[in-house]
Amino acid sequence: MKQTTLTLIVLFVFCFNSLAQYNKGVLIEPVLKTDTTSIGQKIIFPSSQNGEVSICKITIPSGDSTGWHKHDYPVFAYVLKGTLSVKLEHGEIRQFPENSCFAEVVNTFHNGFNNGKEEVVLIGVYLGEKGKPLSVKK
Repeated sequence: MKQTTLTLIVLFVFCFNSLAQYNKGVLIEPVLKTDTTSIGQKIIFPSSQNGEVSICKITIPSGDSTGWHKHDYPVFAYVLKGTLSVKLEHGEIRQFPENSCFAEVVNTFHNGFNNGKEEVVLIGVYLGEKGKPLSVKK
């Protein structure tokens, strides 16, 4: 009896998940699954009645930077082109090459810069709040 119940539960979950997927032939490739930022901070979603998601394409020319800033809520980035370097307040530098994805630091000042010869292009997904800025300058 226990085996039959377990088998039915497994089949139900499998069938439900299969039905929930996209059409046959659609390829889904996870690029990031994490519960921490790039420096190990626990990701905590904002609780707000005015939540807003912003998706931005960000281009940083060769030799340029974002300037020192911080985010008050979770931000996720995917590097489409080039290598993004991020310097944290205490001096540590992290690098994110083309086709990498990461969770940005939260409430920590940082500066994203491009030391490469080509522009850095990334897509940023901001889980913010209506009326609030995407970042806060230092």
